[in-house]
Amino acid sequence: MNTTFLFISGQEIFFIMIIVVMFFGADKIPEIARGLGKGMRQIKDATNDIKNEINESAKNNTVNIDVPKSINENVTEVKDTIEEITGPIKRNM
Repeated sequence: MNTTFLFISGQEIFFIMIIVVMFFGADKIPEIARGLGKGMRQIKDATNDIKNEINESAKNNTVNIDVPKSINENVTEVKDTIEEITGPIKRNM
């Protein structure tokens, strides 16, 4: 069974883990993992803050943030209409 994660196979992940243990030592790995976790959490919080700021600004300035949803509904409606019209027509290729 060959599993991949981000285009890296299980054997490659195992090899990288051995190198990390040899380079940093087993006692430093939990510290590194905590630091990476905190960093990723800070990035996630920052992106959520930015998203909330953009949404609040759009609401305060009466900007319609549902435009993509509206466009998608219109495209779907047109697509359905075209399929109704061309449904009985079959293309011979």
